[in-house]
Amino acid sequence: MTTRPTVQKIATLAGHRDCVYALSGTVGEETVYSAGADGLVVAWDTAAPEHDGDLVARVENSVYALCPLPGRNLLALGHNYQGVQVIDLANKKLAHATALPPVAIFDIQYSAARQRLYVALADGTLAVLRTTDFKLETLRRISDKSLRCLALHETRGELAVGGSDWKTRILDLDSLEVKHTIEGATNSVFTCAYSPDGRHLLTAGRDAHLRTWDVAAAYAPLRTVVAHMFTINHLVFSPDARLLATCSMDKSIKLWDAATGQLLRVVDRARHAGHGTSVNKLFWPGGQNRLVSCSDDRSLAVWQVG
Repeated sequence: MTTRPTVQKIATLAGHRDCVYALSGTVGEETVYSAGADGLVVAWDTAAPEHDGDLVARVENSVYALCPLPGRNLLALGHNYQGVQVIDLANKKLAHATALPPVAIFDIQYSAARQRLYVALADGTLAVLRTTDFKLETLRRISDKSLRCLALHETRGELAVGGSDWKTRILDLDSLEVKHTIEGATNSVFTCAYSPDGRHLLTAGRDAHLRTWDVAAAYAPLRTVVAHMFTINHLVFSPDARLLATCSMDKSIKLWDAATGQLLRVVDRARHAGHGTSVNKLFWPGGQNRLVSCSDDRSLAVWQVG
């Protein structure tokens, strides 16, 4: 069993002028990127959180999704109602812009093996872009409701797509045909992730339940936990695969034993000077066992997990 971790807030990162919805980076690197309702895309150094953020881009509309392309020094962002824009991080210039249906973009995932970006849209469409030239390859209608989250299983060639129709669909990464449809959620699925060993898929969302599915057994249900009081916005595994972190509209972050599902730590305002409003996204950056969160309260927080 994983020992109960200690958690200490080591920095508040301020500078956004509105709710912060998106948070991403490359695992093993210290830089994280944030964006939100103010259209500002900011880079932060989590190894030196006392430094101000570095403005990378400014767009007209809100941003819900950010996706770095490791090794290429590019950052893809979902510019709501405008499509996908790709920023060259070296000179902070727009490198590519791909128009998509004029709706919100809720998630972007990058497959390095297939050189593709998979983009979840609010009209129920999945967009696929080639990352050689960022041209639109496919638009595939998956649902009549919003597609909210994506997770890649490269080994199996599968893409998990969670949506506002309460379902999670497992698509073949190449043909985009639906292989499995997972039901059981009683409201929108906002977040999904494969376990680092690829054996399990975890899903969560508006019904505040954290569900675990057995990948090899055609995604049969394994475990359901009432994990938060309100909507679960995001879940993410630590780089060492020992911990799972979830965050919620109930203003808290929770750390779980990734192997057993046991709750290990609650991080909130009362106990840890946590966020005062909804916690929207989480990211584990480099090798210092730090966790970063962002919130409707316009701030990011950097947590040392011991």
